[in-house]
Amino acid sequence: MKKIYVPVILLISFFTAASVTMSCKKNFFTATSTTNLSQTTVFTDSANAEGFLANIYENAGFAVSPTRFTYKTLSGTYIPCGGLEAACDEAEISHTFSTTALAFALGSINAGNVTDDAFKTCYAQIRAANQIYANLSSVPIKSANKVQMKAEAQFLRAWFYFILLEHYGGVPIVGNNVYDYTQTISEKRRSFADVVSYITSQCDSAAMTLPTTQTGPNYGRASQGACLALKARVLLYAASPLFNNPTPGGFGPDGNKTPQDIATAQTIIVGGKTVNIPIDTVKSYAGYLTYSANRWQLAKDAASAVIGLFAYKLNTDVTSIPGYGAENALQYMFSLRPNPEYIFTEMEPNANTLLEGLFQPPSRTGANGAFPYQGLVDAFPMSNGKAITDPTSGYDPNNPYANRDPRFESSIIHNGTLIGNRTPNGQINGYSPVVTALFFTNGAYNGGTDAVYQGTPTGYYNNKMLDPAAISEGFFATTNRTLPLIRYAEILLDYAEAANEVNGPTSDVYTEVNAIRQRAGLNPYALPAGLTKDQMRTAIQSERQVELAYEGHRFFDVRRWLIADQTENINAGGMEIDVNNTTLTYKKFVVRQHIFHTQMYLWPFPQTEIGKGAGLVQNPGY
Repeated sequence: MKKIYVPVILLISFFTAASVTMSCKKNFFTATSTTNLSQTTVFTDSANAEGFLANIYENAGFAVSPTRFTYKTLSGTYIPCGGLEAACDEAEISHTFSTTALAFALGSINAGNVTDDAFKTCYAQIRAANQIYANLSSVPIKSANKVQMKAEAQFLRAWFYFILLEHYGGVPIVGNNVYDYTQTISEKRRSFADVVSYITSQCDSAAMTLPTTQTGPNYGRASQGACLALKARVLLYAASPLFNNPTPGGFGPDGNKTPQDIATAQTIIVGGKTVNIPIDTVKSYAGYLTYSANRWQLAKDAASAVIGLFAYKLNTDVTSIPGYGAENALQYMFSLRPNPEYIFTEMEPNANTLLEGLFQPPSRTGANGAFPYQGLVDAFPMSNGKAITDPTSGYDPNNPYANRDPRFESSIIHNGTLIGNRTPNGQINGYSPVVTALFFTNGAYNGGTDAVYQGTPTGYYNNKMLDPAAISEGFFATTNRTLPLIRYAEILLDYAEAANEVNGPTSDVYTEVNAIRQRAGLNPYALPAGLTKDQMRTAIQSERQVELAYEGHRFFDVRRWLIADQTENINAGGMEIDVNNTTLTYKKFVVRQHIFHTQMYLWPFPQTEIGKGAGLVQNPGY
């Protein structure tokens, strides 16, 4: 079954996207017909039914999209302002318009200014998956294909419930029901534990039917590997301190570190009646009421099951593409289609330059991508694997980009980075360095279009997942890249994290972390022997920060680790480079103060949903 993109756009407007445009009087499950397509014409035609399923895939990557947070101008134009990287300590927003990303940075997020995209998009796609369940018997395809279509819909439903879970904690579970705006929605908010159990059961069920991997025209579709990998991620979250806290109320200056610690009993209005919600029920939405160390064992076993498929690998092969050397191995890896490291991916059109158009400097016609902070830059170790804060690392603050972890060059565009020059017909004509520095001339500093304060507020541009052979708005210099939603490196780190919590830094923990460091090109790549459990935990967190940068993990990682009150209460910085003749002076500066409050460990439900009076209990602190 091929993915279908263009011919079925109208199907979305009928079955899913209409829920985004409904009035506040209608529920989030509303579907309003805007075309002459009907349930009958869609599900009695195999192509339409296939297209309907394909359009659910189309939305799978919305939560980690680098253009997720947008600002609507008075003229109706939507301006991208960044993704999750711009809502945490990874990057500065591309524009200072009022968006959810800025509200998280400023600590001003609330039910009135938060985007409703997680809530509405997920439930719209869950409803679409349920439509497949309800109408699959009418689709004129082979029985075997129906079985696979049902399993794919089941995985996608689990995927969107996970997005809801990581944002809000426990949420309503609608089962196989398909509601319309004339019906009263009976489902109330469920506990965090209930949603975890539901997602993992859906993954287990779908995994029994789907092939280990998907290849050929089916590449990018749900597979057994994707089901097991999603289960591993969900169980890792479930084991983490935010939801599985061994010492609740014992952190921070006020003793209130988690949403559970600030939870109170709530009184809500449901159908015009007052309903009292006990405090333990409110707490159950935000995590488990009691701690269990066994949750780490479950997470370890789930990640081990993915590894045990032997279906994925860390890509180290750079020999199949002429012109790519070891220094471009990581950059090349992200441009592969199919990709041996990708377990679940968001399929992009062939010959695309989506990321180049966002992240490349203005001199290469890039715009609207979030800008890396100095903190992310400083997180990359030296090529010998030592942190730049280690006095024996060899780090030179007067030459800060020399001899760094190869992932640094593959992730950060800095002063001197070589980028392809764009010709009028969209090709590459040689390479030249990006200049972010300011030049001292007649008593004043001047810079070009790419300079700090002019092209970038931080002194950096993102290079993660950009294809060196592609350029922004290119006609010929394009890429067939897809975007990773789950990749094998994450699973290895998931396993290492869970295994370390179970038994400490055993040899298998070292093996998985060192495999990633070896692929990165660190020399020596091995972590120091004899690390304690706490030291290994910190090492794994550091590896996730650099290995998974700009992939949508950092925002939620620091929350599930219960360290966001440290990582987000910061003066986020940048780098000014001043040039006087041949002398370069490096000056770190503050770009923006970030503020974090306890309630921000979870997202608030949008006020538009709370106000419908259907019994949706708001998260603590909002």
